[in-house]
Amino acid sequence: MLTGALSVITVWRGRVVHTLSQGEAINGVTSLAGEVYLLRNKERDQVEVYDVITYHLLRRINVPDVRTPTDMTCCEYNYCVYISDHGGKCAHRVDATGFAFMRWDVNDRPMHLSVNSAHNVLVTCPVVRKIKEFSSRGQLLRELALPDNIIMPWHTIQTRNDEFLLCHGGIHVAVKYVCKVSADGRHIVHSRGGQRGARLGQYSGPAHLAVDDNEFVFVADCVNRRVRLLSPTLGHVRDIVSRDQLKWLPCRLCLDVRRRRLYVADNEWNETEHKHTSGRVVVFSV
Repeated sequence: MLTGALSVITVWRGRVVHTLSQGEAINGVTSLAGEVYLLRNKERDQVEVYDVITYHLLRRINVPDVRTPTDMTCCEYNYCVYISDHGGKCAHRVDATGFAFMRWDVNDRPMHLSVNSAHNVLVTCPVVRKIKEFSSRGQLLRELALPDNIIMPWHTIQTRNDEFLLCHGGIHVAVKYVCKVSADGRHIVHSRGGQRGARLGQYSGPAHLAVDDNEFVFVADCVNRRVRLLSPTLGHVRDIVSRDQLKWLPCRLCLDVRRRRLYVADNEWNETEHKHTSGRVVVFSV
């Protein structure tokens, strides 16, 4: 499917090929230039970098002044990674070597990130229901206010024709959706979901997305403990990762199209502390 044949996907689900080490909760995972970057929820050395072939730990990067990291993505063109900081209401740019840093204000609490074809950063702000687009150096290029029926958007990815894929539905919101929104942000083009649940066409926490070269959509359905595969028009294809392949909850995704690898952040939820307390990354061949 990553290079064409849909029939392969409709027969097989993802196969586990490796599990990266367990530790603090994983708040982001991305792949850049033959390396895998993990964002841990801790005060120092938040980013761990692994070799994409051997999965050996290569280095750790300490990102200064990060308060509450919530996601990470990369840009091959600018050879850097970006981190959203919910508590600091800002975003961080980190040179892939870990020797150069910058940050800029988002002025709202950011959640998840993506990079579009123009090499700009899309920041999803759930509370104000906005998508904010920044240049690689942190200049605000535009803000898109989403339709009123999109409640608590978590993650946004821009498609080749400039539409936006996004997942939405907060913890206390009864409806959960994955949808495609027009390029101006005003109209919903396609939508999949409804009342919270585990049946076909339902979600109980669509938290993060990934898209392949053919615009098939991977959805981390966190509470249902699965990763769902949708067609470009958001029709159901199959579950590419099921609960028996995970230990905890799938919270973040990264798709390496060239190597046919899906990285899934698998986090433990502590009900007493109301937070993710430990995590690992499971690597799937897709």
